[in-house]
Amino acid sequence: MDTKEKKVYETLDMLNIPYDRYTHPAVSTIAEIEEYDVKGDNIAHCKNLFLRNSKGDKHYLVVIESHKKSSTKDLAKQIESTRLSFASPERMEKYLGLEPGSVSPFGLINDENKEVELLIDNDLATREKITFHPNINTASVTISYDDFQKYIKWCGNRVKYVEVK
Repeated sequence: MDTKEKKVYETLDMLNIPYDRYTHPAVSTIAEIEEYDVKGDNIAHCKNLFLRNSKGDKHYLVVIESHKKSSTKDLAKQIESTRLSFASPERMEKYLGLEPGSVSPFGLINDENKEVELLIDNDLATREKITFHPNINTASVTISYDDFQKYIKWCGNRVKYVEVK
């Protein structure tokens, strides 16, 4: 097991957060994951976007339901930021310790200086369970939304809830 993935399970175990783990071939898009991913009532697979502001001095991890399309212009307005764009793979590695295709809130484990702000789509609160990559793109992990809240509180990063249409 990859050390990045192992760190996720160790953290979830330490926080007493139960999870279901699913393995699948390497995937880097939502369309690819949906043919392998767990299906069930009230389970959302999440799309995760790593963004930066125009100065490059603020970074955001956006968590939304997989079927939604986010507007960086709309997000920037909601959080009162300058223009947002996708952060480079180098920034992703620096702040989250992750590679493209494996981005998830579990990368916040690696953000020791709490520099990344988490932006969570309000609609996720209506889901019983949510699914993310465990910092690699050959597995997915499902946890309850309540336990996700427990995890992000433990992380200590700033969190804002946003409206994604």
